[in-house]
Amino acid sequence: MPRFPGRTADVAANLTSPVLGRPLCANGTPWILYLFEECVENVWEYWSVVIGLISMFCFLLSTLPQVYEAYRNGKVEEAMSFGFLLFLFSGDLSSLIGCVLTSQLPIQIVTVVFYIFTDLLLISQFLYYKIKNNSPKKRPTLKWLCFLWCGASTVALLILPKFITDNNPSANTQSASNSVEISGYACGYLASIFYLSSRFPQLYKNFKRQSTEGTSYMLFALAMMGNGTYGLSVIVVLPALAGSKQTFILKHLAWLIGSLGVLLLDFFVTAQFIIYRKNHSAKTSKKMNVPEVEPLLCEEEELSTF
Repeated sequence: MPRFPGRTADVAANLTSPVLGRPLCANGTPWILYLFEECVENVWEYWSVVIGLISMFCFLLSTLPQVYEAYRNGKVEEAMSFGFLLFLFSGDLSSLIGCVLTSQLPIQIVTVVFYIFTDLLLISQFLYYKIKNNSPKKRPTLKWLCFLWCGASTVALLILPKFITDNNPSANTQSASNSVEISGYACGYLASIFYLSSRFPQLYKNFKRQSTEGTSYMLFALAMMGNGTYGLSVIVVLPALAGSKQTFILKHLAWLIGSLGVLLLDFFVTAQFIIYRKNHSAKTSKKMNVPEVEPLLCEEEELSTF
């Protein structure tokens, strides 16, 4: 699930006059130029940015349904694979490192930091309920430790974007710029590997349980929408490119591989939700029927003895 497009660091430099320090994009869309420092002068580029924002919005919301589902049923450790959460966190962390190395825009760094925050929230929920459900005694301190951990993580992640943007050195030489760009692409490939790897532990977990109970499908549905719209945003801009289309594809190849790969794997997750839904219905009906039948049988046996 490559949540981050990975724009190059020299986009803003190409839009600013070295003499006057003013934007050279006279006919560009103002709000896109202000937020992303990207010159958008035709309909293809405009819709590419809009679709990309839809993709980012889907990823921002993707983990929230699972957070609610885990809070509602309290059995997240039985439904979610810890490997899935760990690989997801590793992918977002790699994206953050790539953002720092390639001097991404502040709005992009803040977005990926929010992704990491939701990852930590899911991991914290997983560990909290695992300890709570496996402990024979109630531990009131566990809840306070969880609150303190979430609070400390929130404060750290709120401070982190400003710290990174204030202390991120800019590359002055061509060799340093090339080195940073290569490092950024390496982080992109690494993040894609982590995102692809995240699906396999969850697929195995669902197969082993023969159930998807306790897992929110909206997590994967929104991820599919995010990955699909990201790929579309890259394809839509191709007709408007003045340079080499092959070079453009190569620069986005790491994120495209991860995006389309995870999208394919999420179709298998969707199939599991459809197939195992019958098992979930059967288990639910069994739990609902057993308490009502057993007392009646016991009463009939007692009456027959008299």
